[in-house]
Amino acid sequence: MGDCRNGQKESAISGSSIQQLLLALGEPFVEVLTAPDGLDAEVRDVVILDPDDAPDSRAGDLVLVIGARGKAAAGHVRAAGKRGATAVAVKDAEPLRQTAADAGIALLDVRSEVRWEQLESLARNVVSAARGTADADAGEVLGDLFSLAQTIAALTGGSVSIEDTANRVLAYSRSSDEVDELRRLSILGRQGPEPYLKMLREWGVYQRLRSGEDVVHIDARPELGIKRRIAVGIHAGTQPLGTVWVQEGSHPLAEHADRALLGAARITALYLVQHRNTTSAGLRLRENLLAGVLDGRITGESVARQIGADPLRPAAVVAFLLRSTDRTRTEVELHRAEMISIISVHAASYRRSALVTPIGGRVYVLLPEVTDAATVTAMTRDAVAATRSHLGVSAQAGIGSVVAGLADVPVSRQEADRVLDAIAGRPEVDVAALADVRTQVLLSETLTLLADNPRIRDPRLDPLAGTDIGRSLLAYLDAFGDVRSAAAGLHVHPNTLRYRVRRACELSGLDLSDPDQRLVAQLQLRLTK
Repeated sequence: MGDCRNGQKESAISGSSIQQLLLALGEPFVEVLTAPDGLDAEVRDVVILDPDDAPDSRAGDLVLVIGARGKAAAGHVRAAGKRGATAVAVKDAEPLRQTAADAGIALLDVRSEVRWEQLESLARNVVSAARGTADADAGEVLGDLFSLAQTIAALTGGSVSIEDTANRVLAYSRSSDEVDELRRLSILGRQGPEPYLKMLREWGVYQRLRSGEDVVHIDARPELGIKRRIAVGIHAGTQPLGTVWVQEGSHPLAEHADRALLGAARITALYLVQHRNTTSAGLRLRENLLAGVLDGRITGESVARQIGADPLRPAAVVAFLLRSTDRTRTEVELHRAEMISIISVHAASYRRSALVTPIGGRVYVLLPEVTDAATVTAMTRDAVAATRSHLGVSAQAGIGSVVAGLADVPVSRQEADRVLDAIAGRPEVDVAALADVRTQVLLSETLTLLADNPRIRDPRLDPLAGTDIGRSLLAYLDAFGDVRSAAAGLHVHPNTLRYRVRRACELSGLDLSDPDQRLVAQLQLRLTK
């Protein structure tokens, strides 16, 4: 058995479901023929079985039967089922439906042109990503490479594939759009048309992708069945890690596809580095760094050393919030994870050293070495617009002030939170800084102070709280005593409003000729309006 197990006890291993594998691989790789335990059955490991090997599968395995097709693989299917394997993959598997059903094992039919090593590599990526997600705290993992590829596809408007330096496909987006022969063959693990690949070499495309971060545009070649593409190299410093390719479909790529692709390549680099060495400065470390500096547990100097930024240059924090929807909790969590990916791409396109992390129900972005506040605002608006456009949900963002250096990041974070708190009840406002909503922020914080401290409230107003008389008095005060205007807003007759105001004064003992009493009443009545 060609088995690459990690020595963990089975009880400690978690993995992917068959459904996740199908969503990630699907066409043009495999088709499920039988699944006695359903598509939620867990796949914990991927193993290769050669016909000459003795059966050695374990519970939770996906067994790839190489060298035997159709009925010739029946014995291996029965053996894998007897040993508790979750699924078995066979080429020309149609005649084995009943055999697999009797053995109680899921049967995957592998397309005849698929290379086994390519299928093994991609299936392992899916299972490994699921393990990483299961081991992480809820909400702290941005997702696997397949979901990232899907995010890149949404932002660029094309079909995406992520390749390593050997041009092996690591992940790709699912697409119902037109797919050309080069993409199909690349995903299948077969070499693309040699005349086209030769042109790419002659044009220096591969050299440009390996040497820098420039987005490379490749024209369509209709005579070869090749559509237009853009691509960018994935790098860790000067070391190339791979390439992100975007194929144009039946519609032109998005207007800002180049910028989205650049940010996506930088985020992809973090995934690949983390995959190579889990102790390196990967996604979890960057998230923990940001969480620490936001609440002051980690110094700005320490963070600067980790991300390669100047701690004495200006920085800013932006807080994002996914607005409540009527969707299920699972859908909300999915949208939140996808929003984090979108925000990460936009932040990375602005600054390579940008940090992104979810805390509570919010997502925070630290932008070091800020050049000007206008650029921060533009990045934030782009991220919010992309969330609305690609996910169909609304997000809001509060922009903290640009502070002198990373040591003052907690100050910017507090301001971003204050702004977000102030606009949370105003769905018409999606992005704001303190200067935009200063009055609302101050009023909101004053009302919070009143709500939390009963001793500084006027008890005479308590009988009016939440009543029509109280709401009428507040409308009257907000309208500066203009009875007709306030009455119109309440949809009552002016005489009705006059009566209610008089009644409010009788019940509370207020003297509305006193400006101080008017001010206290106006503030306190806002707590229950």
